[in-house]
Amino acid sequence: MTVPLPSVPVAHEPPAEAVAPLIRGVAVLAALTEAGGTLSASALERRTGLARSTVDRITATLARMGYVRQDGRDAVLTPRVMELGNAYLAALRLPALLDGHADAVADELDESVSLAVADRDGIRFIHQATRRRAMSVSFRIGDLLPAERTAPGPLFAAEWTEREWAAWRARRAADPADAGFPAVPPRNPAAADDFEARTEEARRSGWALDDQLVEPGLVAVSVPVRDPGTGRVACVASVVSHTSRHTAADLRETLLPRLRTAVTAMEAELRAAGARPAEPGPPPAGLAVWTTASKHELGRDFVESLARGLTVLTAFGEGRSALTLTDVAKATGLARATARRALITFEHLGLVSADGREFTLTPRVLSLGYPPLSRTTLSRLAAPWLRALADRLDEPTALAVPVPGVPGVPGAEPAEIQYVAVAAASRVLTVDITVGTRLPASRTALGRALLGLAGPGGYALADEELESGLRSIAVPVRDRAGRPVAAVNVATHAARRTLAECVSEVLPALHATAARIQDDLHIASRFTHVPLS
Repeated sequence: MTVPLPSVPVAHEPPAEAVAPLIRGVAVLAALTEAGGTLSASALERRTGLARSTVDRITATLARMGYVRQDGRDAVLTPRVMELGNAYLAALRLPALLDGHADAVADELDESVSLAVADRDGIRFIHQATRRRAMSVSFRIGDLLPAERTAPGPLFAAEWTEREWAAWRARRAADPADAGFPAVPPRNPAAADDFEARTEEARRSGWALDDQLVEPGLVAVSVPVRDPGTGRVACVASVVSHTSRHTAADLRETLLPRLRTAVTAMEAELRAAGARPAEPGPPPAGLAVWTTASKHELGRDFVESLARGLTVLTAFGEGRSALTLTDVAKATGLARATARRALITFEHLGLVSADGREFTLTPRVLSLGYPPLSRTTLSRLAAPWLRALADRLDEPTALAVPVPGVPGVPGAEPAEIQYVAVAAASRVLTVDITVGTRLPASRTALGRALLGLAGPGGYALADEELESGLRSIAVPVRDRAGRPVAAVNVATHAARRTLAECVSEVLPALHATAARIQDDLHIASRFTHVPLS
C-alpha cells in the first residue's frame, strides 16, 4: 500500500527498493504537521490509512528519536524534529546569508518580510520577519502555498518548462479548491484565473504583486533574488501587508524601491559567499550504533528502518548540500545498501532530488514538522520538561526570564525576573507563583542564575530570602551564543530539604532538565526566532 504525504500526491507506485516503513513514518510526520503538531493515535489511523498497531510502532519509534512525545493518547511533535528541516536550510545556505537583510527591511518598513523558494508548482517559505501586532501575517517557515495565489509564484513560473506548466494545469484541474494546501483558505471560485498573464507581466517587469489572492485584505510585493552563478531565481523576497495599511498600488509605489535595494544587497551577499564556500560542519555521529541499540532495547516496537532512514536526511547540512551515496553512508555510519534504499524512498516522496551521482534535499523536507514549531516560544518548549521534573521530585518548578533593564541604558542589568512557565507539585504546602509574576532578581535563585551570579558548580541558591521557609535552587538556560536567557528552578520548604540535600538530590535533575530545554532551544532557534514567552 502506498501512503503518500498528505497534500502531496505521489503519482506512481513506489519503486521495488523503497522502504515501506519509511514511507509510512513520513506520512505520520506529515499528518502531524498538517494537524498543527498534535493528533491522537486514532486520528493518525484515520488520516494515514494505517493500522493502529503500525501507528503505535511508528510513534514509539519517533518518540525514541525525540521527534514526538506521548501526551496521554496524543502524539505531539517536539522541537527535536526541526533538525530535519534545519538540515535542508543549512544545506541551502540562503537563510543564513540573507535573513539579516530581510530583518533589516522589516524593521525599516515596519512590515512583514519573507523569503520563499520554489517547491514544484508551489512556493515554500524559508524565512519570516513578522511584525507583532493584532493584525499580522500568520504564515510560518515551511508553509506551502499554491504558486498562482502568491506574489512570488509568477516570478518562479517565469522559468518553468512546458512540462512544469502541464503539471501545474493538472494539479489545478484535480484540486480546484486548493484542498492540498492547508496553509491557505479554499480558493474563491469567482477569483480571476490569470496566472499565466501575471507570469508574463512578471517576466517583463522583474517584480510581482499579490492583490488579495490568498484572502481579502492581504497584499504583497515580490522581487526575485538571483543566483549570481546561473542567473536563475534562487529565492524571492516579499514585503507583505494588509489593505488598511497599504493598497497594492501603494506597495508598488512606496515599498518596491526599498525592496529592490535590499535584493541588490542580497545578491551581493550571494556573490561574496560564492567566493568563500561553506566549511562542512560535523556530520551526525554514531547514528547506526544508536538505532541498533534501540532495536535491542525496544524490540518490535522500534522500527529500525524508519529511524535509520530519517537519519539519512541529517547527513546533509552546511557545506554538505550535495552528497554522493558514499558520502551519505560515511556520514551516517549506515551500510551503502541501507543508505541507497533510503535515498530511493525519499526521491520517490519528493524529499530528495538526484543529479547524476549526487543527491540534494528539497524544500519538501520542511513539511516534516517545521511549520507548527517555527512559531514556538521558550515557555512552550520548556513546559513538558518542567512537568516531568516536578513529577519526578514532587516539588514545584519554574522557568523565568529577565525583565529588560533601565530603558535607555544599554547593558543595564535586569532588576526583576518574570515567571513564564510553571509546573506545580501535588502537595498541601507548596509554592504558588503564577505565570507573569515578577520578583526582584537579586533576591531569587532564578535572578542570580540569570545575572551570572551562580557559583562554580553553575547553580544559585536562595535560602528563605524571599519568604520564611522558602528555599530555591536554580540554573541558567543559555542560547546558541552561550548567553543566559532564562533560568529554571526547583523550590521547596526548608523542612523538607536541607541546603546540602538541595545540591545533592535536586541539582543533578535540575541540570538535566535545563540541558534538555537548552537543547530544544538551540535546535528551534537555529533558523527561527524563539520568543521567551
